[in-house]
Amino acid sequence: MSDHILIFDTTLRDGEQSPGASLNVYEKLEIARQLAKLKVDVIEAGFPVSSPAQFEAVRRIADESDVIIAGLARAKEIDIKSAYEALKNSKHPRIHTFLGTSDIHILGKFADSRYGVSLAEKRKTVLKMSFDSVAYAKTFTKDVEFSAEDAGRTDITYLAEIIEAAIDAGATTVNIPDTTGYNFPAEYGFMIAELKKKVSNINKAVISVHCHNDLGLAVANSLAGVQNGARQIECTINGIGERAGNASLEEIVMALKVRKDICGYHTGINSEEIYTTSKMVSGFTGVIVQPNKAIVGDNAFAHESGIHQDGVLKDKQTYEIMTPESVGVNKTKLVLGRHSGRHGLKARLSELGYHLSDQEMQKSYEAFLVLADKKKEVFDEDLRVLMGDEIYKENQLYELQYLHVNAGTDIIPTATVQIKSDKEVLQESSTGDGPVDASFNAIERALGFKPTVESYNVRSVTSGRQALGEAIIRIRSGENSFTGRGTSTDIIEASAKAYLQAINLYLTFSRRDLELSENNLEIKQV
Repeated sequence: MSDHILIFDTTLRDGEQSPGASLNVYEKLEIARQLAKLKVDVIEAGFPVSSPAQFEAVRRIADESDVIIAGLARAKEIDIKSAYEALKNSKHPRIHTFLGTSDIHILGKFADSRYGVSLAEKRKTVLKMSFDSVAYAKTFTKDVEFSAEDAGRTDITYLAEIIEAAIDAGATTVNIPDTTGYNFPAEYGFMIAELKKKVSNINKAVISVHCHNDLGLAVANSLAGVQNGARQIECTINGIGERAGNASLEEIVMALKVRKDICGYHTGINSEEIYTTSKMVSGFTGVIVQPNKAIVGDNAFAHESGIHQDGVLKDKQTYEIMTPESVGVNKTKLVLGRHSGRHGLKARLSELGYHLSDQEMQKSYEAFLVLADKKKEVFDEDLRVLMGDEIYKENQLYELQYLHVNAGTDIIPTATVQIKSDKEVLQESSTGDGPVDASFNAIERALGFKPTVESYNVRSVTSGRQALGEAIIRIRSGENSFTGRGTSTDIIEASAKAYLQAINLYLTFSRRDLELSENNLEIKQV
């Protein structure tokens, strides 16, 4: 068998079924384009018959993509015909039809007597429906996939009959889903191996696995399926999907890549596009990626422990089994906090331009620990103050005196700010894409400065309805970045304060550099 594993991405179909993750046609099209850059083998673009928007999204994606585009369809003629109509202009169309095969599904979905009275009679009906649906789909396209829904809880002998019938009818891919996330890896792997033994025509089709994460085993089950003969994995970006989600594409791809020493399988995925794809899907769906999420979480390449920081600074392989660059992350992040050691602090201070003797380092580290006990994370500006850089203690060149925001569901958000310095009072108004953006735009107009925003986060630092919110924003200018923080019970005000503080730090830093340059020039002239 081939060692190449096909990646079937169902973010736009099963992933979109995450509660609250609905996508419009434009968003689906943008994600599909990014999935093509990621080089997935198949994009399941949606469920065409379910709504006009779903149909249009599948049609638009199918019309422009060079990737295999799949449309989902129940084992019904109306579904299959709708899928074909949406896919007919695709260069590589695939109709993906499915039917429940476990006794639980059969007795629940086909309870009506027209499907048979006994379980045995109902099973025969489902077997025929499976064959007929594939045969009908085959009249529209040569590429047909059949899924035995809830295969993970289906009697293995009956499941083998269903799969054999689907292949006889023309299925080129047969999917064995653990629909409810019920199976354990050894159990699921055994099921795939048994199907290879029991299904006489199994070599005429690709075996696919589609695992859900209800017990947190979706990735493990998918890999167990591959080790026992499956050659297609169905997964989603960030593992989003029904209930607890699906197998995570990024975890599967990197597991196969990092541990090729024991599994020997490979995909065609361009792994350097993983992080970008993850951020896009999270942004469009609104489903936040948890910080400790493998591969793409904010902490995936972050180290706070002193022992870990020391090891990574000496040799990244001590605590990193892959490079952040291999998945599209810029670099390893050393988070300075109460668990950080001297080595991590010294490295960060060196990057900021502070080179200390051993005695100075010891004194600074003791002061750092006192500060770290009071804060979750110590930022660069905290370190500058810690080092006695008075210019950063008195960096409030501009102070926010006034902020008024007008926003609502049926008006364009507008913000007015008044900013004071020792020499002047500035006032400006601006609109924006939301009240925070409008506030930032007003500050930029008042100061005549528009930096690049690298990151922006808001979090609650107290509890209850009157919780104090903290906004943290990082801006960049040239090679330098500056972090501002603001707190308020109003997150818009907190955000404006944070943005102004970051700009203050930039302006202070720039003035200090200018003064140093002028002093050096005078010395040279003398």
